[in-house]
Amino acid sequence: MLWPFRKRRPDAQQRFLERFAGRVLIVHEGLPGDWLEELFKIPGGAGYFRVDARRHPEGRPTPVEWLVHEYVLPLELPLPVLLSVSGEVVRVRHLTDRGQPRHPSDIAWMLDEIDTRHHAVLKPQGEGFSVERVLAVEDNAVETPYGFSL
Repeated sequence: MLWPFRKRRPDAQQRFLERFAGRVLIVHEGLPGDWLEELFKIPGGAGYFRVDARRHPEGRPTPVEWLVHEYVLPLELPLPVLLSVSGEVVRVRHLTDRGQPRHPSDIAWMLDEIDTRHHAVLKPQGEGFSVERVLAVEDNAVETPYGFSL
């Protein structure tokens, strides 16, 4: 269930951008098996913020809860998704391949190209964000530095 947070959180956009600028978030609805353990094994893997979208905010939502429930979940992308917050935009790319989450080691390559290959970009507009869709949901190939796609 999605709630109309915009009216209740006029400061959420600014607070979110200030808090998460330069950060990467992984939004999910549960992670399979040992996926999280594998994430922690990769360099920097423990530094990604993880947001469980199954948790609905009670009372006043935090800025990240507001963003996830107001803008990310309505994109209807397969979860988990990466959110890369740079400058004043949030780039969104899903982490699935053939209906399964990609191995966490693919995240680094996905982040290397997220400026040009993302499914959506959220840009500040008023007290919220405008949403621009970019890649088709089905397009989630990862270009490696070795010249082949995953």
